[in-house]
Amino acid sequence: MTMLSASAQRVQNALKALGLSLQVIELPASTRTAAEAAQAVGCQVAQIAKSLVFETTESHRPILVIASGINRVSEEMLSEQVGEPVRKASAEFARNHTGFAIGGIPPLGHVEKIETFIDRDLLALTEIWAAAGTPRAVFRLTGADLVKATGGKVITVSA
Repeated sequence: MTMLSASAQRVQNALKALGLSLQVIELPASTRTAAEAAQAVGCQVAQIAKSLVFETTESHRPILVIASGINRVSEEMLSEQVGEPVRKASAEFARNHTGFAIGGIPPLGHVEKIETFIDRDLLALTEIWAAAGTPRAVFRLTGADLVKATGGKVITVSA
């Protein structure tokens, strides 16, 4: 077995700590975007669980949305869920609150507990893939695994 990069190993450790026997893999091709990730692992773009960080505009809390690769998150719908307006977080804000750079943010293993919402569309799929800490690391899981791993609230994310 090959050694994982430090960030990917953090995700692997977080999965293990949750009792999930899921395997982080690092690929030669980029998985930075949903389309690149789907091509790299050989799945549909819808099966990519992209982790997007938003910032509430009043209290400046981080909000994590794990969305299907084909869905665009409605900031208006998300704002209704969190009770205040949200905006897409800056790269610096996302890194400060997750410990990971954009393009590799996983759904778990963050430096702090982040309020999390999961795209309902992901739960309809038998297999999904999520980023694992770097723009080349991913892991395969199910919607049930995702809910268990994150404790996220399942919502409709796109209008």
